[in-house]
Amino acid sequence: MSDVVLIGLSGGVDSSLAAILLKEQGYDVIGVSMSIYNKDIPNLIGGNACYGPFEKPEITNIHEFGKKIGIKTFVFDCSEEYKNTILSYFQNEYKAGRTPNPCVKCNELMKFGLLLQKAESEGIAFDYFATGHYCQTEYKDGRYLLKKGIDEKKDQSYFLYKLNQTQLSKVIFPLGSMTKEEVRRIAKEKGLDVADKADSQDFYSGNYNDLLQMPIKKGNIMLPNGTVLGVHNGYWNYTIGQRKGLGVSYSEPLFVLDMDAHRNIVWVGTQKDAQKTECYIEDLHWIKFDKPADNFKAFAKQRSTAKPAAVSVSIYGDKAKIKYEDVQKSFTPGQSLVLYDGDYVIGGGIICKE
Repeated sequence: MSDVVLIGLSGGVDSSLAAILLKEQGYDVIGVSMSIYNKDIPNLIGGNACYGPFEKPEITNIHEFGKKIGIKTFVFDCSEEYKNTILSYFQNEYKAGRTPNPCVKCNELMKFGLLLQKAESEGIAFDYFATGHYCQTEYKDGRYLLKKGIDEKKDQSYFLYKLNQTQLSKVIFPLGSMTKEEVRRIAKEKGLDVADKADSQDFYSGNYNDLLQMPIKKGNIMLPNGTVLGVHNGYWNYTIGQRKGLGVSYSEPLFVLDMDAHRNIVWVGTQKDAQKTECYIEDLHWIKFDKPADNFKAFAKQRSTAKPAAVSVSIYGDKAKIKYEDVQKSFTPGQSLVLYDGDYVIGGGIICKE
């Protein structure tokens, strides 16, 4: 009897081809997806993103795709849990002056958590869970490891650094050893309608204020020396490191250095002011080991698209100090910083204020 693989379907080319490849490899494939849009937040726009009011066509496409390739498909209503878990996290982080990373949180708690729980509660038995992420796994020295996908431009290991050993032991990434170009070419050869469909770029494609539902609250835009340069309509409209759209002029380019949620101040400064060589992370999670050494070397990515940079890591209880060999422009509290050993994910945490 074939192993049963539950695959997360989004309606895009990656998960669709992954499902076909698994079926060709002899697995018994079942497609699952989540309905996450909640009508409690009106006037949202659609677009090429995960969250929005136009998910019904995607759900229809998922069911039609399942019929076409001969697999069962299920879509579970996860809208209430998504609102209470992901949207509330997103809103609370911005209100606290931090910049959240909802994709990391969604992968950890929804796609690799709630979605599987929903399937199990419906009596769907399965041996493995698969997705169209560009990642790889490996079992080595008694541990399940997460590796980068071979396509450096599409690698998504950054977003999955929170996965635990149980999750990694049951996951399959059919596209990890392929490039995006290969995926689209093979999808065309197999006659997939979504072969040329654009990738989802973010979890929401509109203005984040649509989700934050925050009233205008004017405050000062200030230099480190206390000079007021202008007025903003709410610190949550800014993110640390931001250069464009600040609404003020100065003799040289300015960057957002920090936000003071309590006093509703947006601090800005020059490139020299923004340059730093170290930061701290909290909410630590490790994949390569249960507990790290007090000090070790690694390569760090503070954004999914960033080039890995050499760092020294020092553990201080439930936090870690990350010291870079080269100067960085800025660090954004609330964002994930992921540590690598070559292609292997060591672990990571959330950038926090010192």
